[in-house]
Amino acid sequence: MDRDEDGIASGGADDDTGPIRRVPGGNPVPPGGRRRREDRPGQSGRRAPAPAGKPAERREAASREPRQPTGEAAPARRPRRAADGAREETATVPAKPGTGTDRKPPAGHGKRQPPKKRPPVADPEIGHGHGHGHTPAAPASRRVRLLLIWLLVPIALLTVAGTLVLYPWGSSSPTSAVPQGTPVHGEITSLANGPCLADGQVQVGDQSPPGGDKPCMTTEVRMSDGAAAGQTLKLIIPVEPSTPRFSLNDSVVLAYNGGDAHDPNSYQLVDFQRGLPLLVLAAIFAVAVIVLGRWQGVAALIALGLSFVVIALFVLPAILAGENPLLVAIAGAGVIMFIALYLTHGLSARTSVAVLGTLVSLALIGGLSAVFSAAASLTGLDDATSTLIGSLGHGIDARGLLLAGVVIGALGVLDDVTVTQTSAVWELRRANPALSWRELYAAGLRIGRDHVGSAVNTLVMAYAGAALPVLLVSSLSGVGLSAVLGSQDIAQEIVRTLAGSVGIVAAVPVTTILAALIASREPIAAPEPSHTSPIGEQ
Repeated sequence: MDRDEDGIASGGADDDTGPIRRVPGGNPVPPGGRRRREDRPGQSGRRAPAPAGKPAERREAASREPRQPTGEAAPARRPRRAADGAREETATVPAKPGTGTDRKPPAGHGKRQPPKKRPPVADPEIGHGHGHGHTPAAPASRRVRLLLIWLLVPIALLTVAGTLVLYPWGSSSPTSAVPQGTPVHGEITSLANGPCLADGQVQVGDQSPPGGDKPCMTTEVRMSDGAAAGQTLKLIIPVEPSTPRFSLNDSVVLAYNGGDAHDPNSYQLVDFQRGLPLLVLAAIFAVAVIVLGRWQGVAALIALGLSFVVIALFVLPAILAGENPLLVAIAGAGVIMFIALYLTHGLSARTSVAVLGTLVSLALIGGLSAVFSAAASLTGLDDATSTLIGSLGHGIDARGLLLAGVVIGALGVLDDVTVTQTSAVWELRRANPALSWRELYAAGLRIGRDHVGSAVNTLVMAYAGAALPVLLVSSLSGVGLSAVLGSQDIAQEIVRTLAGSVGIVAAVPVTTILAALIASREPIAAPEPSHTSPIGEQ
């Protein structure tokens, strides 16, 4: 069988076209006898136009079409009719230049090409070649922004108004009715245990010490500041079970009662200096937060500092001025929540949903605490509160002080739960934009169930650790368990713990459903261009 100049077998007749001669293509073999890549058999220069229909139908139709050999142009056949309209033979029409195989095929020909038009909503790209990790929250749509503004702006205005109303404007700082003394610092240079003898007294024989059966500790303290700075004072301290165990070269704190600065009787040794160890521990904490969180860790530290500022400059002065402790705690917690969440996590829709969930849970905790503390007849008069009332010289709402502690104590754990739930729902939405709000809620709730157990355990252990001395005293009382649990000190810790735990449990479904409703109305942005070639274009 002979071959023509295109390298195609020609025997005078084709199996598929019969007696009609095949028309040669427009790409002759170049000198050297080697065919170009686009002219080789099995590799077409241009794909046939896709048939109408859905993408899956177009691919199926394309797979059923017979492929045209590459070395020749596709003959366009059209019937010729006679004058009477009868069909004659089918003639071939040579392909026009630029419409057949003479056009240079695109790069990567022979492989499936991606569609030219993207769908209006594409699945987001979870990561790309550089692996930047967690991506920031996308800007909220106008509809979602308006919804969140209508919900949060009134709450923010009420928080600011409550803070301004409850703040003790023009009131003088309250002072303690019980003299506490001015703190001064010193260092122990000499220390000895023996009888309680004042200057000039001498013990003779084995008689008991004049001060009684308990020994005394005689110390010499070199003053570091105050009116007697640089002098050494001799102090005699009775040794009691509650007396701190001082040692030589200890840095100590003394209380100066305002008398003669050179008289040892004007001072009382009260405590240790703890400034340096606390500063070192705070520095370790700050470094750990910054190393792990980077700029977000810096923002978290700033938010923590501002939270302490709110407590020191608003909550404490307002309560000491006689304002309702529960209202003060709610207003202060609102300010802390807005500052901490938005400063740490940024102004975004997911942070706003976390704020809403935290507010709802705080309201629930406050309501439960108020109802059950009244039902259990809790007075809030523990040892610390009694000491506070004695120092103030006037009464204070002890039960409100108990409720204020519940609200502020639960705020930190609530922030953790609500932020985690909103982030989980938003990431589920990004991973699968087709999920409805019910499906988002169900998936987020499954994540939240794992978080509830650890969060409740954290709160219970925190309260149990703080009340450990009370628990030890109650266990030594020798009464039954029911009497111990019903005592004032233990019952208020139970109410504090259980009310906070109920609020934490409720925060999971409340925050999750809010996040699902709002996230489902958020449009999913198209993915950013990838730095690596997509699959199929390698």
